[in-house]
Amino acid sequence: MGLSIGIVGLPNVGKSTLFNALSNAGALAANYPFATIEPNIGVVPVPDERLFKLAAVQKPEKTLPTTLEFVDIAGLVRGASKGEGLGNQFLANIRQVDAVLYVLRCFVDDNITHVEGSVSPGRDKETVDTELCLKDLETVTKRMDKTSRSVKIPGKEGELARAEMAVLEKVKARLDDAVPLRAHGLTEDEYALIKDLFLLTSKPVLYIANVAEGQLAGAATDPMVQVVRDIAAKEGAQVVVLAAALEAEIQQLPEAERPDFLASAGLDEPGLNKVVRAGYTLLGLQTYFTIGPKECRAWTFRKGWKAPQCAGVIHTDLERVFIKDEVYSWKDLIDLGSEAAITEKGLLRVEG
Repeated sequence: MGLSIGIVGLPNVGKSTLFNALSNAGALAANYPFATIEPNIGVVPVPDERLFKLAAVQKPEKTLPTTLEFVDIAGLVRGASKGEGLGNQFLANIRQVDAVLYVLRCFVDDNITHVEGSVSPGRDKETVDTELCLKDLETVTKRMDKTSRSVKIPGKEGELARAEMAVLEKVKARLDDAVPLRAHGLTEDEYALIKDLFLLTSKPVLYIANVAEGQLAGAATDPMVQVVRDIAAKEGAQVVVLAAALEAEIQQLPEAERPDFLASAGLDEPGLNKVVRAGYTLLGLQTYFTIGPKECRAWTFRKGWKAPQCAGVIHTDLERVFIKDEVYSWKDLIDLGSEAAITEKGLLRVEG
């Protein structure tokens, strides 16, 4: 089960530069609006030092991390829903993602233009919210037209149509006020009636405060970064502060040179690691590992899943015919060096 995150923001805020840093896919990053027209999609391995420590003990033929997909779309501008810029037709490219990453520019650079004429992360966030709400409003309105034809039908079909219409009307009223769906307070039953619309503003959000390299040391007190933190705090969301241009530069270096470069920049790890951890927390994800002589592999599952569901991540047949798993801690294998030693210590357990 991969994790998919859509990257949104205004033009020239660092979206494509961040995409380059995360995926090292070489997406076009240029100093003019709408440098990104077609969506850029990067599937990247999720860095996890536990996996490689396990591989060092097991020495398998292959080591396979789990993956993370990023989808970078064209920059949004005020009025996109009315056809400004590239319009909002490209938003369909992120309907299926699990979460949305808002890139908010927190640096001033006269050489990099801003479509609004000045840098204001709070204003940019409101612009993105508004355009996503308008796109969702379009989707909701179309569904209301369709559902309205069934509300007078007797029986179960009409009953479901009336229940759905009530939710749609409630949602439309809030979207009209540019309130994202995730803030509507819908019950699980209400949301279930419109879940198949894949509304953009229903998705959880992770905020990126994109700063200049020189701002990193003072990020804790930087006023623009604080604006982003305040926004996230109100929504119960997370913020990752990074310098996208610096992160992209790091990804161009050979692996052996990266630790020294990070240290010289005052960083202990690349920004990708922070984004992945924040994304996992946002979506309630965890990782388990399978090991053997042929491969050592990481698998992603959702917190709270039982063993059969976790087995189903490998193959649906495993969930269907599941009987039991033999499980032990990855730390125990690192400490003891073999499954035989783990068994001898009584640290292997059976999950049914």
